[in-house]
Amino acid sequence: MALLGNLIARSLQLRKKFHLPVATPETYQKYTLRQLLDRGQYTSFGKHYGFASSLLSRKLDLVAAFREVVPLHTYDDMYDQWWNRSQKGEENVSWPGKVKYFALSSGTSEAASKHIPVTQDMIKSIKKVGFKQLYSMANYKIPPVAFEKGILMLGGTTSLFEKGEYYEGDMSGISAKNMPRWMSSLLYKPGQKISKRPKWEDRIRLIVENARSWDVGIVCGVPAWVQIVLERVVQYYGVKNIHEIWPNLSVYIHGGVSMEPYRESFKKMLGKKMTYIETYMASEGSFGFQARPGAGIKLVLNAGIFFEFIPFTDENFDEDGNMKGKPRTFLVHEVKEGVEYAVVLSTCSGAWRYLIGDVIRFTSAKEYEIAIVGRTKQFLSMCGEHLSVDNMNKAIDTVSKQLGITIREFTVTGFRLDNRFAHRWYIGCDDNHVNVQQVKELLDETLCKLNDDYEVERTSALTEVFVDILPSATFIDYMRVKGRYGAMNKFPRVLKGTQMNEWTAYVEKIKVV
Repeated sequence: MALLGNLIARSLQLRKKFHLPVATPETYQKYTLRQLLDRGQYTSFGKHYGFASSLLSRKLDLVAAFREVVPLHTYDDMYDQWWNRSQKGEENVSWPGKVKYFALSSGTSEAASKHIPVTQDMIKSIKKVGFKQLYSMANYKIPPVAFEKGILMLGGTTSLFEKGEYYEGDMSGISAKNMPRWMSSLLYKPGQKISKRPKWEDRIRLIVENARSWDVGIVCGVPAWVQIVLERVVQYYGVKNIHEIWPNLSVYIHGGVSMEPYRESFKKMLGKKMTYIETYMASEGSFGFQARPGAGIKLVLNAGIFFEFIPFTDENFDEDGNMKGKPRTFLVHEVKEGVEYAVVLSTCSGAWRYLIGDVIRFTSAKEYEIAIVGRTKQFLSMCGEHLSVDNMNKAIDTVSKQLGITIREFTVTGFRLDNRFAHRWYIGCDDNHVNVQQVKELLDETLCKLNDDYEVERTSALTEVFVDILPSATFIDYMRVKGRYGAMNKFPRVLKGTQMNEWTAYVEKIKVV
């Protein structure tokens, strides 16, 4: 393994010396769209929308024709009309062949998991993006020894559930099951034997028990669950920090949620500095990664994903995040920096003009780099305050740093109060010296600085902000009760409707107990 890791490290340094020719973003994306349409033209979806007759055979602007002919789809649109047929074993529904895998989304905004098709072409796409990310690590100051050590991937179980015509499970588990054999046998931790355990708690226990026998250089996973595993390792062996167990741990590759609320608590578990690299991966595929220090996530434009972007405005979306009418979409070369966009995908898994639910902002239009700022369903805008998850993360990070407290989880609700509106923050913190009033005032003050709309509404319709400090275990216990306990599940940052009612009832119940 040391030889393999050394070869990887040397090849990265060698690659850094060469500047490979690249096409323009527009060229990559137009070529990707044509490839997708070529593959999809003989499917039921392609025949229904006339890919061959209306798009590929005509000498016209392919992108414009695609936008005109194929409507925008939500998950319910794609599943109800198409993907459910693939689950029943039908071939060539929205992508050629049978669908062997369905990823169960770890979605935070919906109560039930979505079933997202994962084709062999998508598995190849994910591998391609993974290798591109590996190459990009030459841009970071990562000790070469890190590539000679194990890569701990904290994801879903690789024991997928057989459902007759297909297998289902977390996308992370599907990806791990299909990773290259050399990586699985030489670098991958916790290894296939432990990863096959269906219960997350069992996998955590075995990871902790085996931790001292491993030499881990890179950790990958959702921040909340990685934090739990690292803390348990430190506690189990009675050490001061994780580097006493894994001295060569140098890189943390994270995604799923923002790292900001967890950064301060992570620092307390470390004995030396780490390199943090953010990725953009979902049940629908792998879309990009942080290719250079201090930058946004760079979208991968030539891996079987065609991107469109809808301005996330009141004109295009209602206050619950539902799309209105037939909004205009923009391509990657047409976007502007600083504008919030909802992401639309067409993919090699048979998603077509599919509204994934993420909201992003371009930090560099030239380099097609983005920041993920929230979800279409997780913006809180009851009276025009337009509070994004990005705003919330930054506010929580400020509170944590300035007050010197460790905040492990949080969520926010909005509700009517005396014919106006109010927000209630539920914050998971185990520190004994927390001053709730200080937290409330600093949160409110920070959000006013971050968000002009919020500041305006705090003087009119948004009359009050409440803060409840809860034991951090409350959030984990609730996820266990809801069947969401596991490596790829995230606690929703905004709760609305039924989810809000169930959560508030749960909190009131445990307060009484």
